[in-house]
Amino acid sequence: MRAWREGLLAVALISLGIALLAGTLIDTLWESPLAGPVALALMWIGMLVPVVLALTRSRPIGLLRVRWIDLLYGVALALLLRLMQGWLAQGLGGDRSLPSVTLVDGRLPTSWWLTDGLASIVIAAPLEEFFFHAVVLVALYTLMRRPFGKTAAGVVAGLVSTALFVTLHALAGGALPVDQVVSLLLLGLTCAALVLLTGRIWGAVIVHALFNATWVVLVVLGTIWG
Repeated sequence: MRAWREGLLAVALISLGIALLAGTLIDTLWESPLAGPVALALMWIGMLVPVVLALTRSRPIGLLRVRWIDLLYGVALALLLRLMQGWLAQGLGGDRSLPSVTLVDGRLPTSWWLTDGLASIVIAAPLEEFFFHAVVLVALYTLMRRPFGKTAAGVVAGLVSTALFVTLHALAGGALPVDQVVSLLLLGLTCAALVLLTGRIWGAVIVHALFNATWVVLVVLGTIWG
């Protein structure tokens, strides 16, 4: 069983970079309603490939274990982060109204459900956590642990993986308001800390999935009431 180190880290970053480049070209050059979903699917594939490669070559001890406490962490931290996002939106001049989308024939469009609704919960959240806070974080931590010590390795791995997480959303979503950037930063740091402190990935996955789920609920409510 081979350790997750610089080789896997390089593969992960190259795979994501190629996927982002291909997705950007498709989204820019292909004048079709399918351009956005295809670009998003390519980005997901770019993250999925190194995750599959990593898990087939070795599995860090305890990373995939599930504990009931992970569910408690997930629910409590996701709700706290969503409340903080609302406070940040008010305090930093963000949009204070509920998010909404344009109805099509009196209902939410299918394309929204496929790319921004359910997909953000069942695909994006687990995949991003396994990519950023399993593969990237663990590879960086393993690489730095011996020369710099566990504490320094954990801090650097958490900060770098979170910075990449925020950068990806900035590149994919365009210019983001300050409150959204801060919210993404807090989400990334929280999930990274959970993995580092528990040694398990599922708490972070639950936090991310429920954080996205609360956003979907707010969009549905904002669209209906708007």
